[in-house]
Amino acid sequence: MDNRPSIQVMFPGGVRVDAAFKGFTVKTDQPVNEGGGGTAPSPFDYFLVSLATCAGYFIAAFCIERKIPTEGMSLAMTWDRNKDTHLITQFRIAVTLPPGFPEKYKAAVIKAADQCTVKRHMLNPPDFEITTS
Repeated sequence: MDNRPSIQVMFPGGVRVDAAFKGFTVKTDQPVNEGGGGTAPSPFDYFLVSLATCAGYFIAAFCIERKIPTEGMSLAMTWDRNKDTHLITQFRIAVTLPPGFPEKYKAAVIKAADQCTVKRHMLNPPDFEITTS
């Protein structure tokens, strides 16, 4: 018996693809201009969101551990794409700290965001094996 984590994917119609994972159903679709219905984020949208929210999680955990309030804090992620390949060439994460944020922790917040597990997987990509049955 295989005890590895698993995600089950369903095809509810059109280009919509849903995934069942840990008791949640994650719905995806494509934008209307790409043949979808625009009813949900695309799989790539979830990738982008996972990167930004992962960095945010590490910042929140850092602040919680030090009892630093996160009210008024925000994070914005932007990116550049290669015009020919359409692949992202650079991500930029800007953290807005609230007034009164302890000066001694400003550099540490950047280090905390840098620990994002999604980012670390991108820097050390796993191998992929795709099969059919």
